[in-house]
Amino acid sequence: MRKRTLRRLFPRWAHSKVFYLRVIARRTLREFLQSRAGYKDQAALKAALDAWFDEVRKARWTSTAAVKRLYATASIVTADRIVFNIKGNDYRLVTSVDFEKGIVWIKWIGTHKEYDKIDVREVEHEKS
Repeated sequence: MRKRTLRRLFPRWAHSKVFYLRVIARRTLREFLQSRAGYKDQAALKAALDAWFDEVRKARWTSTAAVKRLYATASIVTADRIVFNIKGNDYRLVTSVDFEKGIVWIKWIGTHKEYDKIDVREVEHEKS
């Protein structure tokens, strides 16, 4: 009887598991946009980052192959480290993805020129 009582407490749809990805450190994107204030491409960059954020937040990735299906130009560096091209490859966004927990951590964002100077496997978000 206890099992039946629990089922009545929750609607039928609550029992199906639908997980969306959590994107951690959106503040990193906002701070980067603020640092680009005055650049002529800031509006286009904001639109590209907002679109990326919304798409990733609604994604249901379970592997790097699922990421590549949505973002063919993404670079899979390691099993959990993925680099996205933003705004026509003008900017690079380095993330760490935990597919089991459904979390995407934003580790670094910068221009393509700045990206060439970092170690993608080691770069971490700097706390300010």
